[in-house]
Amino acid sequence: MRGRPFRFLLLATALGFGGYALLLPVVPLWVSRGGAGEFGAGLSTGVLMAVTVATQLGVPALLRRVGHRVVLCSGMVLLGAPAPLLALSADLGPVLAVSVVRGVGFGLLTVAGSALVAELVDPSEHGRASAWFGYAVGLPQLVFLPAGVAVADVLGFAGVFVAAGVGPVSAAVVVLFVRGPGTGRAPARVARPSVPGRTLSAAPVLAMLACSTAQGGIITFGPLLAPGATVAVPLALFLTALGALAGRGVAGEITDRRGRAGALLPVGTVLAAAGMALVVLSGGGSVLLVAGATVVGTGFGLVQNDAMVALFAAAGPQRYGTASAAWNVAYDAGTGLGASGLGAIAEPFGFAAAFGVSAVFLLVLTPVVRRRSGDPG
Repeated sequence: MRGRPFRFLLLATALGFGGYALLLPVVPLWVSRGGAGEFGAGLSTGVLMAVTVATQLGVPALLRRVGHRVVLCSGMVLLGAPAPLLALSADLGPVLAVSVVRGVGFGLLTVAGSALVAELVDPSEHGRASAWFGYAVGLPQLVFLPAGVAVADVLGFAGVFVAAGVGPVSAAVVVLFVRGPGTGRAPARVARPSVPGRTLSAAPVLAMLACSTAQGGIITFGPLLAPGATVAVPLALFLTALGALAGRGVAGEITDRRGRAGALLPVGTVLAAAGMALVVLSGGGSVLLVAGATVVGTGFGLVQNDAMVALFAAAGPQRYGTASAAWNVAYDAGTGLGASGLGAIAEPFGFAAAFGVSAVFLLVLTPVVRRRSGDPG
């Protein structure tokens, strides 16, 4: 964790995710103002996430062929370089076209970045290293999720789109300094007998998917749920990111001390369900909206860290890339589902129904996650 390659990885991650986070709530607002409506707003995020997930499925093989550094650098460029093109049109078609390219870049970035955490750090420190990686992912969201909408209101959308392109492209330069085990093309490995228990558990993936759906709905539709709340909406976006950071930090310490990943997954899903219930009860009101977003973020933070370490432990060193892909697919598929799926519900039935469905899904899933994670509680 103290090595220079890991620190450069954290810096590059922060820059790359800064560009991603800046546009996550802004692009739906952009197409909504262009006349696309709630479903179109959700679709702008849904397409980004769908392409991201499709890309992530092929990244483990790509890591073995060309190496982590090449994949990570390419992802940064594809994520950032097309962002300024969004200023050319608020029509749904052109925005979705840009989202496709950025989704490929984000898919490369996410899997290569989190796989490098496992490659660069000793397994005994995976919990804390994953938490620090979470800080590099979460701090930009802490700043840029609320700042994006505020800056767009003050300076206009074009400036936000340009800024969102500069960060990831700058990160591509930093990636060149990330050198160490696992950064180059992976050497051919001698096949070994399968180790009992080395199968990826469904519990981390299910918990990630459900919590990400909830948070994706808040991030995408928070500005539309309370359009007149110029303080509450940025604060809710800020605190959901802050809650995720706190949750990851707590989970990292607990996991490394106890040496048992997976036990915090049902705790996180229950917290996320409670947070979504508060958002439903808020009706767009400031206090409960902010409180609910904070609780959702905290629960998701616990799940993010615990799920990542559990998947790395189950996969073993030879399949860190596969574990990273599974974690990221669940994260980004959930974000897309929270945008497009909940948007499809919100269009005819309203936001309360959409967020209520998410809360029920989390509650129903909790006992399943508890059983599959081996948590006796």
